[in-house]
Amino acid sequence: MSTQPPPQGYPGYGPPPDHPQATTALILGILGLALCGILAPFAWAKGRSVLAEIDASQGRVGGRSQAYAGYIMGIVGTAVLVVGLLVTVASVVVFVLVGAAESTA
Repeated sequence: MSTQPPPQGYPGYGPPPDHPQATTALILGILGLALCGILAPFAWAKGRSVLAEIDASQGRVGGRSQAYAGYIMGIVGTAVLVVGLLVTVASVVVFVLVGAAESTA
């Protein structure tokens, strides 16, 4: 007897239920990308863990597209956050160096 779930599309069988945290990963990704960059690493981590759980469920749990979208937005948001922090730090260093050079001249 097979333990595999029946393929989708068979009469009487609907799609598998979504993972309970797939939407959470998606929302964190949206917020991390659009509003608050500090949430992006959390979306990345949550999306990765939800994707692993969905893959381990062997088709019994859905929501992969939501979790994957949150995962990707988390990666992009984290990259934007890191670049923004690097630009901010570089700007501060330049202003400090220029200020120090002007005060000695």
